Amino acid sequence: MLGWNTFNKKMPSSSGLRQCVRDVSPYLLLLVAISTLGPLQFGFHLAELNAPQDVISCRVHQSAVSSRLSSALSFMSSSPPADSEITPSSALPDCIPMEDAQFAVVSSMFTLGGLLGALGSGPVASSRGRLLAMRLTSLFFVAGSVVETLGASIAMLSVGRVLSGVGAGAATVIVPLYISEVAPPRERGTFGAMTQVSINVGILAVQTMGYFLSYGAAWRWILGAGVIIGAVQGAGLLLLPESPAWLAANKSPAQARRVLQRIRGRHYDIAEETAAWDGEAVVPEEEAGLLEDPATAAAAPGARRGSAASKASGKGNGHLGFLEVVKDPLYRPALVAAVGVMCAQQLCGINSIIMYSVSLLRDLLPVDSALLTIMISAINLVTTVACSPLPDKLGRKTCLLLSIFGQGASALALALSILFQTKTLSAVIVLFFVAFFAVGLGPVPFILASELVGQEAVGATQSACLGANYIATFLVAQFFPIINVALNERFGGAGWVYFIFTALAALCGLFVLWRVPETKGKKDVDEVWGRTRRLD
Repeated sequence: MLGWNTFNKKMPSSSGLRQCVRDVSPYLLLLVAISTLGPLQFGFHLAELNAPQDVISCRVHQSAVSSRLSSALSFMSSSPPADSEITPSSALPDCIPMEDAQFAVVSSMFTLGGLLGALGSGPVASSRGRLLAMRLTSLFFVAGSVVETLGASIAMLSVGRVLSGVGAGAATVIVPLYISEVAPPRERGTFGAMTQVSINVGILAVQTMGYFLSYGAAWRWILGAGVIIGAVQGAGLLLLPESPAWLAANKSPAQARRVLQRIRGRHYDIAEETAAWDGEAVVPEEEAGLLEDPATAAAAPGARRGSAASKASGKGNGHLGFLEVVKDPLYRPALVAAVGVMCAQQLCGINSIIMYSVSLLRDLLPVDSALLTIMISAINLVTTVACSPLPDKLGRKTCLLLSIFGQGASALALALSILFQTKTLSAVIVLFFVAFFAVGLGPVPFILASELVGQEAVGATQSACLGANYIATFLVAQFFPIINVALNERFGGAGWVYFIFTALAALCGLFVLWRVPETKGKKDVDEVWGRTRRLD
């Protein structure tokens, strides 16, 4: 994106992940590791009810694996198994009776909180800084996890899920923005994928815990682990600096340079990266660390400065609100593209597996569904890491189209294999379904918004994107189990719902093909939209 052409003159784009590791400083890796604890908790809370669903809702007392684990613990400690093992408090029930619809409500409350967090975090991050906003998310994570762990009713679980969702929604807006602002310009695609990697780490961790702790009241330890992660995040954020790009636009360019030099390393030349910070008129145009080539800025000063001035709306920092972005025809295509891609991420069906795979696949596949869920999460994580360089190599749009096509084909194959009861094939197809998600739909939507608009609109656009994402997630979380049961009862058999995901994937593919531009190799948003010669 911005500044890549300049940096690529000195460093070849084919150097890949190994070159990226050599270029970055240990301090940058620390910043990324701590900041991505936010998205990690998004994945953790998203999937935390999957494995223990039947135990929490009083349908079964414990799974077979959990029974073996409790027996092993009993043998090691010479204490009674299962019923008396790991009980947080005698005042808390071992389970909370829930029907499918009630459990779907509890699950979807997380996405409601996520919507609130996504919509509210953008203005805070723009006006008060990325660091303060990230610290606030840790408070919501801790509070939500405490309420969930101590929840003795559907209402308490729902409130805890909302609070955790607020933190998750805010984290998935702020953290990608922060990472893109501290990452080296030519490697933002790779570092941007770390958001999705951390989400998958959280999903894998909680699915593994659920595999062993889905019995009695032990499921509360799964929820309680969120308290520890949130506290670690909050403590770690005390070590992080504010985003250099935000400091340059809102505080002092000199302070921003000191912070950026510390992040890059003592001997790293940051002159080219910070050249645009010298001019007051171009400071508002720099966002998400996507820095413009100074030569280009000098060649067309009227275009950049005029745009910044007209969009500032009388504000010194030039931040636009959501309604201003929607009303402005300059930003509307970018908003439509970014929001559409975020919706496509969910409407292709990934969370039907992440949130409901244990109950969905229990009677359909030849292996333990909880174990298969761990395998799915591991495949998702490994594939995401392996594919993280692809957006920088193949392009964002190409990765999206490959991912959507792969998920659509996998959804069709999964529907047919489940319908015709070819169980082993179904298990394999589920793994391919998740793997194709990691190719593009997983990482690309989180980095695309900041590459389609300039600084003055990125906060509102990012919040709108994540808000749309959570609405789509809510629709899947709330209605997938209901529609799945209804279709199976109406037509007989199972798997019919994945025909719907096949059709949605086809529509999403057409949308990306027609409405989403390629941002790879483009030095600024004007070039992305073919406006490099715009002077008004």
